[in-house]
Amino acid sequence: MRNITLEIKRNRMNQMDDIQLLEAIEKYLAGEMTASEVVQFESVRKATPEIDQMVVEHSMFLHEMKLFADRKNFSKLSEQTFNTLFETGHWAPIDEQPFMFKVVQMWDKYKKVTAIAASVGGFIALFTSLLIVYLSPSLNGSQVLQLNKAIESIKKNQQVQGHILNEVKTKLPENAKVLSGGSGFLIDTKGYIITNAHVLKGNGAIVINSIGQELNASIVYTDKASDLALLKIIDSDYKQPKLIPYSIRKNATDLGEEIYTLGYPRNDNDIVYGKGYLSATSGFEGDSNAYQIQIGANPGYSGAPIFNNDAEIIGIINTRQKQAEGVTFAIKSSKIYALIDAAEKEATSDNKIKIAKNNIIKQVDRKKQISNLKNFIFNIRSYN
Repeated sequence: MRNITLEIKRNRMNQMDDIQLLEAIEKYLAGEMTASEVVQFESVRKATPEIDQMVVEHSMFLHEMKLFADRKNFSKLSEQTFNTLFETGHWAPIDEQPFMFKVVQMWDKYKKVTAIAASVGGFIALFTSLLIVYLSPSLNGSQVLQLNKAIESIKKNQQVQGHILNEVKTKLPENAKVLSGGSGFLIDTKGYIITNAHVLKGNGAIVINSIGQELNASIVYTDKASDLALLKIIDSDYKQPKLIPYSIRKNATDLGEEIYTLGYPRNDNDIVYGKGYLSATSGFEGDSNAYQIQIGANPGYSGAPIFNNDAEIIGIINTRQKQAEGVTFAIKSSKIYALIDAAEKEATSDNKIKIAKNNIIKQVDRKKQISNLKNFIFNIRSYN
């Protein structure tokens, strides 16, 4: 009997811990923490994958509940307005309708109780999944978004820069139609570049370095299954570097490790830096070939490398989750080696690809790393 009593007390203590944790998560997501509390909470979050996952899931849960409530309110409002029109023959003031925010009010009143139940029983993941399926038409058939740059964005950039195709000398062939774009990075001094397969929607490509110089490139090999592709610069203006300063990691990296990226998500040719951390050792729906990373990623980041603190490439950004801010996915760097092996088997020449192995910027600070790295990251445009 005493053992049962102790077990009950222990369960109550665990439940109290869950309640306090969820209250802290809600306070963090609502922006109600002080600056020092935010720093402390984010430190715990980075060090504890389970808590980080709870934050991501709870954020998704709150977001989906808000969407659900908005939809229900809109549906109810439409029905009430129609009935009013039908019965009276004229419009009734919408802001006088008594039902307007009942669903949201009920959610605000009971959300903590619901969240506790979700934590204990795994309700958050189940309910979120069901809501995503229910709202699937708004996801355009997919829950992840490829991060290649759309043709509309590229055209806008060309207009801003003064109709670059017509007024500025370009390496694009005459009458070429640019289809998509993204980012890529050098893996061999001879001009071999890695990017995502979905970046290359055309049959030709040019690459642009960090100082805006365009260079012709050929598409050497694409693997849609791994979403990786290999380009090679074939341009007399290309100045081959003596070496590549970073290395490409073959083994898995650690959960919670701080990471950063460099890519071209903007409409100009300015390279952009972003930082975050590795939040899961698998990708979307448990994909073992990818990582989940916590980092902001916009279209144009497809093909951008993910670096750890030692300036090792550990992954390649390719998608992000539509319904969860900052949840991004990156193909594991080990897949680069598999791509090179496959490309060399189909090669018509004996020109072997030598992947960078020496890391000469491992011990330098982040600013110096970035200063070296940006010269090896390229803006990619694919055309027909």
